[in-house]
Amino acid sequence: MKALWALLAALVLTEIAYPLVHGDTRAALTIATVVTGYVLSVGHAWLSRGPRAAAVLVLVTTGGGFAVEAAGRSTGFPFGDYDYAGSLGPRLLGVPLVIPLAWTWMAWPAWLAAARLTGRPWLRAGAAGVGLAAWDLFLDPQMVAEGHWRWEAPGATLPGVPGIPLTNYLGWLLVAWVLAAALTLMVPDGDGDDRPMHALYLWTYGSSILAHAVFLGMPASAAWGALGMGLVAVPLAVTLWRSRS
Repeated sequence: MKALWALLAALVLTEIAYPLVHGDTRAALTIATVVTGYVLSVGHAWLSRGPRAAAVLVLVTTGGGFAVEAAGRSTGFPFGDYDYAGSLGPRLLGVPLVIPLAWTWMAWPAWLAAARLTGRPWLRAGAAGVGLAAWDLFLDPQMVAEGHWRWEAPGATLPGVPGIPLTNYLGWLLVAWVLAAALTLMVPDGDGDDRPMHALYLWTYGSSILAHAVFLGMPASAAWGALGMGLVAVPLAVTLWRSRS
C-alpha cells in the first residue's frame, strides 16, 4: 500500500500545481492527473481485492465510460449535444482517450466511500452513483472554462454555471448509477485497506471547493459541488472521524 500513498501524494502535488500554470502546461497537468488517478484506483482494486476486481473495474468503468462518451458525442444522449476540443491528447471516435480513465479514477473511490456508509448493496450503489455524479459539478465547469469541451446549445443551466445543460448532470447521474450497480454486482466485498481511496475522495472534495472558490474564480461551481459531492463526502468524513474516536 505504500506505493498507493506515494501515487496519491504525486496526484496531490500535481493538482496543487494546476492553478499555478496555464495553457498547454495546464492541459498536460490535467492529463497527468487523470492518468495518475487511474493507476491509483486500478492499483488499489488489484491490491485490495485481487486482479479479477481490477479487471472488472476497468471493463465496467473504463470500457463503459468510453462507450457512453462515444455514444453521447454522436447522439447527444445522455449528456446533450457536445464535442471535445483537441487539447486532451489522442482521440478515438472523437473521444479523448484520457476521458474514460477519468470515469475509473473517481468511480472506484466513490464506490468505496459508499461501501463505508452502508452495507446494503443497493443503497451502496445509489450512494456511489450520487458520489460519482456529483463530482461532475466541479469537473464540467472547470473543463468547459478551459475550453476542453463545449455544448452546442446548453439551454437551462445551474445558476452561476453557464454553458452546461442541466440534462448533462442528469445524464451523469444515470450513467454513474449504472456503473455503480455493475460494480456492486460484480466486485466482492473486501477487507483490504481502503484508506487511500477514502483519502482520495475527501481530498478531491475539499481541494475542488478551494480551487474553484479561490484559485479559479468559480464560486458558483464551488458552491454547487460542495453541496452535491458533500452528500457523500461529509458523511464519509464524519464516519471516519467517529471510527478513530
